[in-house]
This record gives sequence, C-alpha cells and structure tokens, in this order.
Amino acid sequence: MYKNLATALRAACVSALAGAVFISPVFSQTAPNKGQAAEPVKAGFVYVSPITEAGWTRQHDEGRKAVEAALGNQVKTTFVENVAEGADAERVIRDLAATGHQIIFTPSFGYMEPTLKVAQDYPNVKFESITGYKTTPNVAAANARYYEGRYLAGIAAGRMSKTGVAGFVAGFPIPEVLQGINAFTLGMHSVNPQATVKVVWLNVWFDPPKERDAAMALFNQNVDVIAFHTGSTAVMAAAQERGKMAVAYHSDMRKTGPDAQIVAVTHQWGRYYTERVRAVQSGTWKSSNLWGGVREGMIRVGDFGTRVPAAVQQEVLNAQKAIGAGTLQPFRAGKSPVRDNDGQERIAAGQALSDAQILQMNWLVEGVVGKLAR
Repeated sequence: MYKNLATALRAACVSALAGAVFISPVFSQTAPNKGQAAEPVKAGFVYVSPITEAGWTRQHDEGRKAVEAALGNQVKTTFVENVAEGADAERVIRDLAATGHQIIFTPSFGYMEPTLKVAQDYPNVKFESITGYKTTPNVAAANARYYEGRYLAGIAAGRMSKTGVAGFVAGFPIPEVLQGINAFTLGMHSVNPQATVKVVWLNVWFDPPKERDAAMALFNQNVDVIAFHTGSTAVMAAAQERGKMAVAYHSDMRKTGPDAQIVAVTHQWGRYYTERVRAVQSGTWKSSNLWGGVREGMIRVGDFGTRVPAAVQQEVLNAQKAIGAGTLQPFRAGKSPVRDNDGQERIAAGQALSDAQILQMNWLVEGVVGKLAR
C-alpha cells in the first residue's frame, strides 16, 4: 500500500511496467523436505508502520504468524516494525541479511530500492519485495489485485446505500488507488447505475485525524456509506460515531465499527508467505513476479455486518466466486462502453482492460465526483 509521491511513482511505473511480465499462477503445494536438517529457516519481515489492531501492517504480521503456525519449529521469524522508507529501511534490511536470515519480506513500495541495493551485496539471501515491481535473481516481487475486492464491496455498498451517494477517502492518486475507486464505483453501478462516489484526497497514507476529518466532511454531503484507502481505522470509527456505513479495508474492523461495517476487503498473505519460506527450505525458491487476487486467495471479501441482509451477502459471495473463476472481470464493459468522468471512452463495449492498462490506470470512472489530485 505505502508509496512515494504520486507523480514520480506513476512515471516510474509506466516506464518499468511496459516491459514487465505479470503472472497469476495458483500457488504451488510444495511440501517441506523432511530429509533436510532440522535447522530452521530464518525469515525476516520489515514493517512500515507500527502493528496496530487492523490495517496494512497488521495483515502482513498475520501472514508472518501463519508461516509460524504452518511450519512450527522449521522456521524462526523476526520482524522490525515502524521502519521509515529510505535509509532506515536499507539499514534494517541489511542488518537482517547480515544476521543469517535466508529470506526477507519487505512489504512497502518504498522498500523496493533499498531491498534491491541490499540484495546485490547478499546474493545468497532471498528477498520478497511486496508491492514492488523490479526483480533480480534473488529478489521476487508480489502484489495483490485489490481492485477485485473493491468491486465486490461496491456491490454491497450499492445495495445498502439509501442515498445512492458513497464516499471514498484516498491517499494518493496512484494506479492502485485509482483501480480501487473505479472498481468500487463500477460495483455500485452494477446494482445501482445512478450511484455516485465522492472522493477526498489526503496526500498522506497514515494520518488518523486527517482521515477522520475527511470522513466527517463526506458524511455532511449526503454520503451514507464510505470506503477508504488509508492506513488506520479512523474512517471506520467516524462512520460508527455518525451512524453511517463503511467498508473495511486491509482487515476486518468490526471491533472498531460493530454497527458501521457492512463488509471487509481483507488481504491474505499467509499462504503466499508460507509457500515462499517452504521454497527456501526445499531449495526450490525462484524469483517471480506475482499479481494475485481472489483466485489465488490473496484477496477475500466477507466479514459482513449484522445489518446486511442474507440475500445481499449471498450476492456478493456469488460474485466473488465468479471473479475467482474468471467469469466476472471488474474492468470489462457490458453492452455499453465505460467512460471516465470527463466523458472519454476508456473501455469499449464488450471489451476488457489488459493487465498493463489496469496497472497504468490514470483516470476516474463516470460516476466519481472529483478530480485527480496533482
């Protein structure tokens, strides 16, 4: 999730992704080699923020715990939290490599370059750049199709909203965030073609007071259901306070918004992390560039609130199965083309965006009220 300034990032992504190959294989079922020595694999994790009760870092730490649960005494994990991107990240990653960690996970876009730099000096250590896109023989990259979950949440929001007006509190206008806003809007439109989504840009990822203020401002503009792409639970807490509805992101946030939460889009890293540690253990680890979603089990929508009718829950779950099966694609147009909110055709009728087009997204779909923050 965590990225550098939007303009520089988009330029870098467009240039680098033009030659990149993104794959979405189903994870292998590599079993640990029981004939190996009992020495555990040392796996390191670097986190960009503190581990809180919910959010981006929480989900990655849940992934670390899943590795421990799956491999037991065959693995020893270490984590360092609240590490700033840049020089601090390089120092921490280098320290983990120097102290015998065989695989190091770095889940933040701003960790990509420090990871690559350290990897040059430790060719026998395996590195996993999560949300990065550059790879080398000992650096793999992985990210999730968050937009798939956003589309599903949009279906729930479209069914639940009484005003037909949703809000979206967003960090920076990078492709990942734009994918989410657009997919959420298209999901709403699939059940309520007249729905609108009002966006507030924060130009920050983690600032709970600022996130709360943005949510409150949107609630004052006829918004009765809200989504967000920020790092705290502040938007959910604001929805609970105001008696509104909210879509949780990263984690289930029903503890924060027991009455507000209608559904959660959660990131599931445990399976991927476990498979990659097992690959190190068995000597089969290879660099790869994975972009996985519902089908791979990396994105899951569920954790419905009590106010959501069973029929709506089932509709969302059925759509989730369809996405997993490949029969539903959020960025595929039906009989009519998909246009942006300036009226320009972006997806021709009956056509779907390619992965490259999705990864370079730089527009807001029709129905979104707002412009790109510059």
